[in-house]
Amino acid sequence: MNGRKVEDGGILYDENETDDEDELQESPPEGAAASGIDWNEGGEAPEGLIGAELIQHFVKRLPNSPGVYRMFNADGDVLYVGKARSLKKRVTNYAQGRGHSNRITQMIRLTANMEFVTTRTETEALLLEANLIKRLRPRFNVLLRDDKSFPYILVTGDSRAPAIFKHRGARSRKGDYFGPFASAGAVGRTINSLQRAFLLRTCTDSVFETRSRPCLLYQIKRCSGPCTHEITDRDYAELVQEAKDFLSGKSQKVKAHMAEAMNAAAEDLDFERAAVFRDRLAALSHVQSHQGINPAGVEEADVFAIHHEGGISCIQVFFFRTGQNWGNRAYFPKADPQLTGAEVLNAFLAQFYDDKPCPRQILLSEPVEEIDLLSQALSERSNYKVTISVPQRGEKKDLVDHVVANAREAHGRKLAETASQSRLLEGFASTFKLPYVPRRIEIYDNSHIMGTNAVGGMVVAGPEGFVKGQYRKFNIKSTDITPGDDFGMMKEVMTRRFSRLIKEEGLPDRNADQSADAADLPFPAWPDVILIDGGQGQMTAVRAILEELGITDQVIAIGVAKGADREAGRERFFMKGIADFSLPPRDPVLYFVQRLRDEAHRFAIGSHRARRKKEMVKNPLDEIAGIGPTRKRALLQHFGTAKAVSRAAMADLMAVGGISESVARIVYNHFHDDAAG
Repeated sequence: MNGRKVEDGGILYDENETDDEDELQESPPEGAAASGIDWNEGGEAPEGLIGAELIQHFVKRLPNSPGVYRMFNADGDVLYVGKARSLKKRVTNYAQGRGHSNRITQMIRLTANMEFVTTRTETEALLLEANLIKRLRPRFNVLLRDDKSFPYILVTGDSRAPAIFKHRGARSRKGDYFGPFASAGAVGRTINSLQRAFLLRTCTDSVFETRSRPCLLYQIKRCSGPCTHEITDRDYAELVQEAKDFLSGKSQKVKAHMAEAMNAAAEDLDFERAAVFRDRLAALSHVQSHQGINPAGVEEADVFAIHHEGGISCIQVFFFRTGQNWGNRAYFPKADPQLTGAEVLNAFLAQFYDDKPCPRQILLSEPVEEIDLLSQALSERSNYKVTISVPQRGEKKDLVDHVVANAREAHGRKLAETASQSRLLEGFASTFKLPYVPRRIEIYDNSHIMGTNAVGGMVVAGPEGFVKGQYRKFNIKSTDITPGDDFGMMKEVMTRRFSRLIKEEGLPDRNADQSADAADLPFPAWPDVILIDGGQGQMTAVRAILEELGITDQVIAIGVAKGADREAGRERFFMKGIADFSLPPRDPVLYFVQRLRDEAHRFAIGSHRARRKKEMVKNPLDEIAGIGPTRKRALLQHFGTAKAVSRAAMADLMAVGGISESVARIVYNHFHDDAAG
């Protein structure tokens, strides 16, 4: 990115919070190989060269064409990804070593290798840079530490009667996606209203295909009953199209059509039908009236505002679609304090839209240097014109001012929370006599009912509070553990957690971590402290695992046992080499530990309930090898229920379309153990 400090551009996105078992490995960096391009190392650098001298060596071989460059340290870790209109001119600036911030100066000093790729245009370079920064997470790019995936509304396109669902994640299913919404709650409220307005089904395909009579939603006028043909496929398709039109921004057209139909029904004295359209119109009005600010002149836009003060930047984003406010979200990118707010915002925008659909209009609180280049790049990627502007007057200016006020308020809350969290961590270190203030605390808890569906939960806290993107759950797998054996469960969780951590990260260098400036370090993978919900017995099991893995000196373990009568405020703490103790009832550190433990308990219970629910709705046919969705559907449509399938004779099974004799034998043997031989 051209300009004095915009070379600090780029965003680091954390992986989406996941409920998957164990720590999921990050997707491998999709650099040049993923893009089908070849990186050029610029020739072999003379041995021993590093820093500005090494960069000067590469300058001699660089073209004046646009492209992307990567800078590596001696260990091969990516330090920085940048793009340039002219690779030669940009990299020459680094080699000269003048006018750089302390952060960039340190980056140059650590550079031990560089790689380059040329592109046809600067817009291609911008898009490639955004893609690489998101995946490689370079240390010296601007760091955006919160990028949970946005929820969308999905209207499916792979069934006779499309359904409407909340969707998060990869958009791999056939259908139309509408969003983004800022929160799952906003999606849920909108879908509830759309159900009343358009009567679309929300049931799963398996339920839809096996219904023999309309469900309760049909009875309460929340669904039109396409499952049992209470509505014709043609009429249902019209409802689906109306819903798509409304979500695509044609809300006035849809409402006008409903109003005409209502009036026509009333003139025909069909008051019951007119009441249906009246209720649907009321539902649409409910959607629009509960979205907060709904500016008449903004049909589709994202509004960005930044408040930059005290070394912390807050970027507030409001999403407007179909003339409605679909929510907002605050981001706190970590950047060099010497960067201006406009430079941070400029670095933010390209990466923000790397994996999200872009609206046709983007409004900013202040001008950014590469506004024309960003507009061109986003237009090329979206295949329609995207305009980026900074409103100066009128309704749009009032809207941006409102977003600026929200950014300022979120910034103030963040400063207060960060200061409070910092004081609590310092108090935590003092209370438990730790050698340093912890940057990562992991809290563990188990949840089960009589040993069934056992789940271990891990939550993570750091200098800025809970880090939900680092939460992990562990489905207890061992068959040797006696149901309800909390010690055995904790042993399995600890073994799996730290065995994998050692394999992927190696042992931590505590001396290096403490000597470096914490502001320049990424969030650590290794915990400084682990809190275990349990007393001396749990701690004995945990210490045995730590000793077995040889990491007793790397991690400090603290047990938190509930006090007498399990009363909050009377907890006992267990640490190696120290007699167990309690804290005064009103000690702020005690409240802090209770909050950590309660969050671990909440997460573990939630994970357990999700697993239990999955087990409860699991179909026995899912367990049969060779029975995929098509055969499962055929069996259920023929017999009605899985229980009826289990009782069916071989001849009955073979009478089902698509079920051969061999497949029928597999199904029959699955439910009749004595026949397997």
